Amino acid sequence: MIGGLFACSDGTPPAARAADRDYFAELGVKPVINGAGVYTMFTGSLMQREVLTAIEATSKNFVRLDELHDRVGERIAALVGAEAAMVSSGCFGAMTCGTAACLTGTDSDKIVQIPDLTGMKSEVITQKSHRFLYDHAVRNCGVKFIEIETVKDFEAAVSEKTAMMWFLNKRDPVGRIQHEEWVALGKKYNIPTMNDCAADVPPVENLTKYNKMGYDLVAFSGGKGICGPQSAGLLFGRKDLIKAARLNTYPNSDSLGRGLKVNKEEIVGMWVALENYLNRDHEAEWKEWERRIAVMTEKVGSIPGVRTESFLPEIANEVPHLRIQWDPEKIQISPDALKQKLREGDPSIDVIPGGYEPESVEIASWMLQDGEAEIVGDRIAQLLQAA
Repeated sequence: MIGGLFACSDGTPPAARAADRDYFAELGVKPVINGAGVYTMFTGSLMQREVLTAIEATSKNFVRLDELHDRVGERIAALVGAEAAMVSSGCFGAMTCGTAACLTGTDSDKIVQIPDLTGMKSEVITQKSHRFLYDHAVRNCGVKFIEIETVKDFEAAVSEKTAMMWFLNKRDPVGRIQHEEWVALGKKYNIPTMNDCAADVPPVENLTKYNKMGYDLVAFSGGKGICGPQSAGLLFGRKDLIKAARLNTYPNSDSLGRGLKVNKEEIVGMWVALENYLNRDHEAEWKEWERRIAVMTEKVGSIPGVRTESFLPEIANEVPHLRIQWDPEKIQISPDALKQKLREGDPSIDVIPGGYEPESVEIASWMLQDGEAEIVGDRIAQLLQAA
């Protein structure tokens, strides 16, 4: 009788029945070829077999969440050479918890009080050129951003209200204060520094680079280049700040980050993904990405009026990309119209939305799967020739 409760109506075990289901088809959701990269709107990256195995294995038992957090944090810290680490709900969650840590420390009254910062430090200094959409993760804590451009500006802005200095890694080239000087200013004024490196692996060296440089907190997305769970991230740095960040989030009930949960399976999966990423053959991976670019270039580059260019973004999503442009007098379709036709086709294809350069179609190599570079190249060639 008990066994019957766990069987399907036709006697097939649930696991066997589930393996045959096409969930996306049932929902009417169309899978896409991802030529855009690790954008959240396209569900980031794909988890590898080792991560899925870890998720399945850890789904069968209950554990004490704080104990799991501790042990996984210790393993991750050892892998990246940090004092301490934690798994967060994406890089966004890492920044929120890290900011909260700088505001409250381990003071339980302050943890309960935020985002009301009455009587507390309430300002975060950043460079004007580093402001962007996702700094809402920092503002969630109730802080006010103080924008500066030069060291002189910084020294005029720093005060007893300053809780943290926030740096956007991919904007390093455009800021007037670079990494080393930013960290040095933090040490000089005894203010914690945080570096947002969400999409900044590869190169793999970045996972240890900014700890060694002296940042007090470093945040990464787990579901981008590391290929961990899309809803997970990493925060590592000073032991006291990681302890405070943990107090400001789940499973602690009355905390700003209570809703920024990562389940036990994702916590272990994130650790395994990081371990797996560090052990990957990065040189072979890079060669495969370059091969995909070469395949697409060959398919579209010989069309009259078409220009192709392989490029690397300077920081963030730093992998081989292909840029395709054309003479509008010879090929009468706009880049936006071509992108729309790619989306509407079968299979549906997404390329980089917006792009690094206007009036172009740009494709990232790293989230394409086996055989997809050929499909993308053929489809774009067909559309350009038809136009």
